[in-house]
Amino acid sequence: MQWLKTKTIEQALADSDEPGRQLQRSLGAFDLMILGVAVAVGAGIFSVGARAAGSFAGPAVIFSFILAAATCAVATMCYAEFASSVPVTGSAYTYTYLTMGEGLAWIIGWNLLLEMVSAGAVIAKYWGIYLSTIFATAGWDVPSTVYLGPVAMEWGPFVIVAIFTALLVRGTKASARVNNVFTLVKIAITLFVIAVGFSYMDVKNFTPFVPPAQPPVIGHGVTGDVWGQPMLAWLFGAQPSQYGWLGVISGASLVFFAFIGFDVVATSAEEVKDPQKTLPRGIFGGLALVTLLYVLVTLALTGMVPYTELAKAENPSLATAFVSVGANWAAQVIAVGVLMGLTTVVMVLLMGSARVLLALCRDGLLPRSWSVTSSTHKTPVRLQLLVGVVIAGLAGFTKVELLEEMINIGTLSAFVLVSLGILVLRKKRPDLKTGYRVPLVPVLPVVSALLCSYLMLNLTTLTWLRFIGWMAIGLLIYLAYGMRHSRLARPQ
Repeated sequence: MQWLKTKTIEQALADSDEPGRQLQRSLGAFDLMILGVAVAVGAGIFSVGARAAGSFAGPAVIFSFILAAATCAVATMCYAEFASSVPVTGSAYTYTYLTMGEGLAWIIGWNLLLEMVSAGAVIAKYWGIYLSTIFATAGWDVPSTVYLGPVAMEWGPFVIVAIFTALLVRGTKASARVNNVFTLVKIAITLFVIAVGFSYMDVKNFTPFVPPAQPPVIGHGVTGDVWGQPMLAWLFGAQPSQYGWLGVISGASLVFFAFIGFDVVATSAEEVKDPQKTLPRGIFGGLALVTLLYVLVTLALTGMVPYTELAKAENPSLATAFVSVGANWAAQVIAVGVLMGLTTVVMVLLMGSARVLLALCRDGLLPRSWSVTSSTHKTPVRLQLLVGVVIAGLAGFTKVELLEEMINIGTLSAFVLVSLGILVLRKKRPDLKTGYRVPLVPVLPVVSALLCSYLMLNLTTLTWLRFIGWMAIGLLIYLAYGMRHSRLARPQ
């Protein structure tokens, strides 16, 4: 029965005020909105759209982004109601603990760690790659790899992770100020890129807008084997295909990576001033701005070059399009924009990973001694340092980019349970006061859960196999440690 035990909202709020384990409320609505934009507008806006257009959807990748944004929007409504009702750290993990029980909460917390740590390592790795690109553009011969005996280490990820780990240890507000400056600069660079892209637009490139479905072209971002197929196609024995409306949906599953920031924002709920008003405004404001930027960038991208050109490139990006039209100088500006974008993403993911771990440790599912916060800065110093070491190690020593789709499946699984959790919350606590309420309940939460599940099933079978393996490891940890040390199991 331990698996099904739930916490009460009053317990969750009391835990957040436990002496020695508190966080400081210092963030406003603008900070939250910029936080969402900071983590969403990163490498995705410059690269993932180009890959989705070239390999899956063609110019109809705009629909892929709109579908992904709509899915994110209905899920975000559920997050906003939870976050304004229970403004504590932990995001989907905490909300699942309140509604569906400890066992599922642990699994979703374990998946959130998969999402945020994998994303942090992937982005830190790309940060190092783009830093080397900028050095090469400037004519500086700076090696990206150093050797520790026989072991090769990429030093770029260690630099960026160390800087922001130190900032986050010092305090969330100080980190937010640095984040705001970087984010505003990268928004300005993005708008500049959009304006230049529109000046090279040729409407002929939008035809055909939805390319006809065809057998997959192996090596252009698509594989024809069983591991590269969408799980849904494999389950029903469908032949692998590329483009068409199924390609638009596969593109949506891919570009969903670009919207992962908004569940990370919910993890900061315990550090927000006046959370009932601030959280919904910050979350929805950030989502609206991000969606607008993505649609404009995608229009510029697919209007500049035919999608077939993007399909031929090994690693298509917005820079690929500008080089194709002879605007090499714009590609250099994009490299700077990407570096700025990745900088803020690394910071937000470092913060989010530590906050999820803090929630797990407070509840005893991982050692409670790790959940102590600094008496001066009110930050989880031990956990922040641990997260920094893990992310820097993964980025510096492994091929972590192979796990990109694991980020999406971790996010989507959290979205499914948060959406369904709203139905349970309304049933258990109909009198609960909140700053935001999801409209059209139960229709919108059910639609959100179905959309997220459908996008999950359009990820590859290899991604699903890795995901099942990760959950199996998490289940073993829960049975061996968390179930026996949980505060619900041992209230004394």
